[in-house]
Amino acid sequence: MIRTITISTLALLLLAFAPRALAQCEFDIEVGDALTFSVGPTMEVSSDCTEVTINLNHTGTLPVAAMGHNWVLTTTDDFQAVAQAGMAAGVEGNYVPPDDARVIVATDLVGGGESTSVTFDVSGLDPAGAYTFFCSFPGHWAVMQGAFKLV
Repeated sequence: MIRTITISTLALLLLAFAPRALAQCEFDIEVGDALTFSVGPTMEVSSDCTEVTINLNHTGTLPVAAMGHNWVLTTTDDFQAVAQAGMAAGVEGNYVPPDDARVIVATDLVGGGESTSVTFDVSGLDPAGAYTFFCSFPGHWAVMQGAFKLV
């Protein structure tokens, strides 16, 4: 009887803490010659994190000018406007509007076989806020997007 209660208690504790165990502070994200991130549609970041690291690896073969990808974070309200403004920056500007305060963070644009990484401070983000991550390459942002949440 005591053993059954102990196992039940442990099972309940594991269930209670499972959502926090899934949240993390570092993400290894793969992209390829298709319009998909290997994460999503939601990235959950632990509220214990002060910094988050995004490691973006392009596993495809196409060059950056043809099928480049990056990872950009904005508020959900700013997402479409930033994506559209990024087109003017061109491939040389990573399709991210320069010095735009609406951009919380962005990786460099990478092509097939390339990788990039960025670490950023999340302590100033509002846990109740709505954030969107996306690839700002023209046209990609329409399907390569997801929610970024602090949990």
